[in-house]
Amino acid sequence: MRAKDITQIAILSASLTAGKLVLSVVPNVEIVTFLLITFTVLFGFRKAMITTLIFVTTDVLLYGLGTWNLGYYFVWPLLIIITHLLFKISQSEYVFASLAGAFGLCFGFLFAVVESIFYGVEYGVVYWIRGIPFDIIHGLSNFIIVLILFKPLIKTIKLANEKMNIL
Repeated sequence: MRAKDITQIAILSASLTAGKLVLSVVPNVEIVTFLLITFTVLFGFRKAMITTLIFVTTDVLLYGLGTWNLGYYFVWPLLIIITHLLFKISQSEYVFASLAGAFGLCFGFLFAVVESIFYGVEYGVVYWIRGIPFDIIHGLSNFIIVLILFKPLIKTIKLANEKMNIL
């Protein structure tokens, strides 16, 4: 891996952490999903996956260990994989906005699966049902954020690449 790639991954990881921290005051509104989809489209599967793993590890360092950490190590890479597969089919912002919306709606369920491993299926079901209102907000906000910001960010980064050769 070249120094350019390492630097790029560090900057992408830091932007995920900063974006999460900035919006942490607004429940279930986040830009991590949007950024991971964008990073996968622009920088490819490998860089996006490494970036995701560094981001999750940074979260562990910031917030401590918990069962939710395993959920993050499962859920965020899953988003990268799905985005990578969808990108081969379509590059439409509507497809990626729909993915982000569905991902937000399913986020609590995916975490409930991980929680069930540790605390039992009953706990996982209650965890999921109790979080449905938050998942709805999460899904809607993800959809809107990606729909509005995906194309402009892609265009901006591609323009910056033309001027500075960053991709």
